[in-house]
Amino acid sequence: MTLDLQFTRLPHAEGLPVPARQTEGAAGYDIVAAQEVTFGPLERKLVPTGFCIAIPAGYECQIRPRSGLAWKHGMTLPNTPATIDSDYRGEIQVPMVNLDKESFTVTRGMRIAQLIFAKFEVAEFREVRELPTTDRGAGGFGSTGK
Repeated sequence: MTLDLQFTRLPHAEGLPVPARQTEGAAGYDIVAAQEVTFGPLERKLVPTGFCIAIPAGYECQIRPRSGLAWKHGMTLPNTPATIDSDYRGEIQVPMVNLDKESFTVTRGMRIAQLIFAKFEVAEFREVRELPTTDRGAGGFGSTGK
């Protein structure tokens, strides 16, 4: 199935590529920076992309870091995956953080993150007195890695 996704380009994104998969098997659509942004060590900033999207109802768009930027330069997202809801119509901006000891500059047109589209279910919470039991029970972090 192909998702019909409408988008608008803002003036500061003129000439930049549309989000795109780099290979046939890629799940993520690479997005690029619309402006140059310099990050000092441990600094967080929003990087504008210059486009807005209309995500169909029943879907979300996740923003994920690019592994090459994270591995080579320490540039990643502080909340990953970030979620864009289907009713948001503003500019897509990517929250980024520099985890390196050196400054790093994101240049205009640099691929900075990936978009992944996912269906989701709407849940209706029903309060009960007791939950069904399982072998794991309430065992938390690390409880299954004995």
